[in-house]
Amino acid sequence: MEVTEREVPVVGAKASTIWYVDAPDPISVLRQATTSDWNAASALVGRLYPHLTAVPLEQGPISTSAGVDDDHVFIGCYPGVTVVCGSNLSVPTPSTLPESVTRPLASEHTYLVASDPEHAWGAFAYWERGEFRRSFSATPVYIYEDVGLPLVWERPFWAGDHPLIYPPGVMPDPQSLPFHPQEFAEAANAEWLGFRYTGAPRPGELDPNALPVCGFTMYVPGQEPQPQNVPVQNAPAVDSAESAPRPKKRWFSRK
Repeated sequence: MEVTEREVPVVGAKASTIWYVDAPDPISVLRQATTSDWNAASALVGRLYPHLTAVPLEQGPISTSAGVDDDHVFIGCYPGVTVVCGSNLSVPTPSTLPESVTRPLASEHTYLVASDPEHAWGAFAYWERGEFRRSFSATPVYIYEDVGLPLVWERPFWAGDHPLIYPPGVMPDPQSLPFHPQEFAEAANAEWLGFRYTGAPRPGELDPNALPVCGFTMYVPGQEPQPQNVPVQNAPAVDSAESAPRPKKRWFSRK
C-alpha cells in the first residue's frame, strides 16, 4: 500500500544532501559560517559532475537550496565541513551510492540526509572513513532500506515516542512505522549538523536561513550561456532568473 498525502500529513521539507565532515565540532563550524568558499565549491562540482558544465549562481541559504531540482547543484564549503545538495542523492537505497559520491574528499565522516514530502519519504545514511555504517530509507508503510546498527539517538523513535498522527477518520495501516520517516531524517540532520529544515530553530539549533551555499546551474557541454567575465570570487557569473537559458533536458535520475 502506498501512502498518499491524504492519508499521512506532510512532515518536513524536501532535501537531497550529503555532508563531508572532518571538523571535530561541525555544528560550531556551521554556526560561525558567513560565506561559502567559491573556489572549493567550483572545484568540487566539477569533480562530482564531470559530464556537465556548471555555471555559477549567487549564494543563497541552505533552507531554500536543500530541495534542489534536477538542473541545479548547491555546495557549501566551510572549514572542515562541506555539503552538496543534488537531486541525484535522493536514492531509495543510500548504501549503494558509489565511493566517488560518498567520499570524494577523503573525509572522516559522511552523512546523507534526504526527504520528499510528496511521497512521505525520508532517508539518512552514515559512513566513517569511507566505510558504510548505517542507512535507513522508508515511507510510513514501506522500508526501502534499514541496514547497520541503529544509532543511540534513534531509540526514542523506535520506542514509539514520535508516533505517526493520522487525520480524523483515517485508519493507520497495520504495517505503519511507529514514526514518520521524514521526521526521522530531520532528527538525523539535527543530531549530526545541529539544525532542522522545518519549524523555528529549537534552543541551541542553527537557523538554516543563515547558512549560505554556492549555487550552480548544470548544462550539457555546449549548451551553457556565454560567460560574462565576472570573477566568481566577487559575484555570480550568471543570474539564473534573467540571463541563463534553462537546460533543455533533465539529466539527474530520481529515486
